[in-house]
Amino acid sequence: MARVFITGSTDGLGLAAARTLIEDGHDVVLHARSEARAAHLGDIRRRASGIAIGDLSSAEETLSVAEQVDDIGRMDAVIHNAGIGYREPRRIATVDGHAHLLAINVLAPYLLTCRMRRPDRLVYLSSGMHRGGDSSLTDLDWTARPWNGTQAYSDSKLLDAALALAVARLWPDVRSNAVEPGWVATKMGGSSAPDDLAQGHVTQAWLAAGDDPAAQVTGEYLYHRQPRRILPIARDTAFQDALLEELRRLTGVSLPRVTQPA
Repeated sequence: MARVFITGSTDGLGLAAARTLIEDGHDVVLHARSEARAAHLGDIRRRASGIAIGDLSSAEETLSVAEQVDDIGRMDAVIHNAGIGYREPRRIATVDGHAHLLAINVLAPYLLTCRMRRPDRLVYLSSGMHRGGDSSLTDLDWTARPWNGTQAYSDSKLLDAALALAVARLWPDVRSNAVEPGWVATKMGGSSAPDDLAQGHVTQAWLAAGDDPAAQVTGEYLYHRQPRRILPIARDTAFQDALLEELRRLTGVSLPRVTQPA
């Protein structure tokens, strides 16, 4: 039995992963942006091992989420599921000086990775759109460029994939992977999304708690439990190091070295 924390687990793929893991007998800690969002969880909240409340667009609230989860106990796995897409209205408004899309999709998983007690497994949600991402690492907040939602989202998902692989490299005692869930009919994906919604959460739940050898991988990019082509720059160690330095600059928080105790 694993203890798994899932960000953004009040709806969509996060909620589906939570239900699957709970039904399989695992302990799940949920996350909601607010108490109002948490109030709609119903039976799944009663069946969960706990819930952390905080808006991941805020660095302060994200760090509070990390503390809340650590107060519950060390997680065996964390699924960084929360994210917003380029269609959503909050995409360009800023909190703490950072665009919502960057803050939620990239800075929040980075901060949680840095500040939570190190789990055995980490899963970061990326997207097939990462292949259109810009690897320049310039103007991540889109303050110097006209807003382009599609490009900003693609960039964020490239950074998520690179972060997952960087953590796998720097934390060899942790299995860290990125997942492409497919273009599925969630609030983010839209009603016309063509991929199988029933499969959208399966790989991340399997990576978080699966005990078969195929789930014991690290430093991989997967789609429906199978390795999938990733933009090569995401595996480039110089790019990963530059990304970590930029995230440190933006947040003021450094990724701990593996020699620090979990």
